[in-house]
Amino acid sequence: MTRGHLARNLLRLAFLCIVASFVLAPMLATVLGGFKTNAEIRTNALGLPAIWNTQFYGSILSDPAFWRYLGNSLVISIGSVVLTLITGAAAAYVFAQIRFFGSRMLFSYVLLGLMFPFATAILPLFIKVRDMGLLDTWWAVILPQTAFSLSLAILLFRTFFAQLPRELFEAAYIDGCGYVRFFWRFTLPLSAPILATVGTFVFVQSWNNFLLPLVVLNSREVFTWPLGMMQFRGEYVTQWNLTLAFVTLTILPAIVFFLAAQKYIVAGLTGGAVKG
Repeated sequence: MTRGHLARNLLRLAFLCIVASFVLAPMLATVLGGFKTNAEIRTNALGLPAIWNTQFYGSILSDPAFWRYLGNSLVISIGSVVLTLITGAAAAYVFAQIRFFGSRMLFSYVLLGLMFPFATAILPLFIKVRDMGLLDTWWAVILPQTAFSLSLAILLFRTFFAQLPRELFEAAYIDGCGYVRFFWRFTLPLSAPILATVGTFVFVQSWNNFLLPLVVLNSREVFTWPLGMMQFRGEYVTQWNLTLAFVTLTILPAIVFFLAAQKYIVAGLTGGAVKG
């Protein structure tokens, strides 16, 4: 190995370490903040706590409201993932495998959803949810989240489905397999990487969503964890140690889910990158 090559590797490693420190420092401060008093958080935000006090984490874990918020977030996130995967995969399969008049124009129309941020539709969305009688229910969050996730889901699914061998469908069609049966029996089993990719994106987005639950949920019984976090913020005082302990415990499911699906995410995103 030449000196120039070694120097480039060292510079690359140093750059990656600097980037990683910017990402990990806030996470580390959040985890450590759950062991500190409010005064220590203000004076020593990034350092180790003088006394490792576990009562703040214990207080969160022993609170039934925490588990209720966590359960609501889990139900809403899983519901959003399931609906997005089913509807997005079915729609993308039609665009990828079935030729019909106006398919390109319709696909372009679907992709227009990527151009508009979620917040721009919050007022008409609230009115529509209210008129449907879904306010203060899980469905008030699940259905809009699914609708706003479909554009990206269909784009990723269609790209992946288009790379599946056309000969496979032709052989199945000769044997009497129709479009619907081919979709369930062949396409979905071969699409585990892209299913994991889209599912992870939707899950993490739903898990961290704050604006939509804030607008359509009013009862604490159906609050998600981002809304439950507001209970530690008063008019004059914020309990930062409890807030940081709460955040640490509630982001763990999303991190675990992401790490478990990491290899499938890479495979799903690169599966349709090249042809052949």
